[in-house]
Amino acid sequence: MKNLHQPVAVEGYPFIAVFAFVALFCAALGWSCLAIIGFFLTLFSIYFFRNPERFPPGSDKDIVAPADGKIIFVGKVPEERYFEGREVTKISIFMNIFNVHVNRVPINGKVIGQFYNQGRFVNASLDKASLENEQSGMLLETVTGMKILCVQIAGLVARRIVFYPETGDMLTRGRRYGLIRFGSRVDLYLPDGIEVSAKLGDKTVAGETVLGRLP
Repeated sequence: MKNLHQPVAVEGYPFIAVFAFVALFCAALGWSCLAIIGFFLTLFSIYFFRNPERFPPGSDKDIVAPADGKIIFVGKVPEERYFEGREVTKISIFMNIFNVHVNRVPINGKVIGQFYNQGRFVNASLDKASLENEQSGMLLETVTGMKILCVQIAGLVARRIVFYPETGDMLTRGRRYGLIRFGSRVDLYLPDGIEVSAKLGDKTVAGETVLGRLP
């Protein structure tokens, strides 16, 4: 799996290299203003693609947040893709450009389903983003047979979703599994039987904030 023990996600290297080259090139030509802009863009790219270590708390039954950000929705919704239209609890986490954008596995489980949908790039904080925006999802199954759906959703500025696992992979809670570039959201769908502790407006830390607990 990518980005293990690396302070900056590898997906950020091209951006850092380009902006650093622009800064050095402009500095060599004496274009001070452009060199300063390039320098700050280089620093911002390093900051944006930062990849801190995280340590999941509690036990393996605790479901941790898949993303850093703010919870903008908690409630019951019908889910057609994997839950046959049954109502499940959806938790939506919005990431702004200042949040860490590396996503983490919410619970120990096996990847038994994946999907990718091309779509629009409306503001990820809007409800319709869950249906209309470009998105990538994975369905996890725990050892007890409980299924949890985790969906990465591109936002207004985000233009690429990165997803590492393949169907059949066994994932561990808190492990890095992908990222979304430049502002986005992650939706988590939890079936009945899970004790949900997430609340609207809560700030989350991927891999550490507990959102609920398996029965």
